Amino acid sequence: MISQLSPSDFAAWRDKAMAGAASHALPVVLDVREPWELQTASVRAEGFTLVHIPMREIPARLAELQQLHGADHPIACLCHHGMRSLQVANYLAQSGFSEVVNLQGGIDAWSQQVDPLVPLY
Repeated sequence: MISQLSPSDFAAWRDKAMAGAASHALPVVLDVREPWELQTASVRAEGFTLVHIPMREIPARLAELQQLHGADHPIACLCHHGMRSLQVANYLAQSGFSEVVNLQGGIDAWSQQVDPLVPLY
């Protein structure tokens, strides 16, 4: 079962993930939205690495994600409302990634709870 993380709790999750990382590597926010959505609204990478891989490309780019970050690296999946990202988070977990959470409510909730400068669409 994938943990659901509200955007308002993201900073605490990020800080805990960084404290537990041996290399103190920044956790990853994996944005699985389409390119046009990213152009419409995006989070600012502050204290995390932002990676954009559209949902449909995840299976083909799984090895790339694992090679760049490792299967035990903290990853928070993000989409528009949290449904696509939940599917991707489940897929990653089934593929051996062990530190995956879903940002519940997606970028829409992020705008409401964390950064009102992120446009709603």
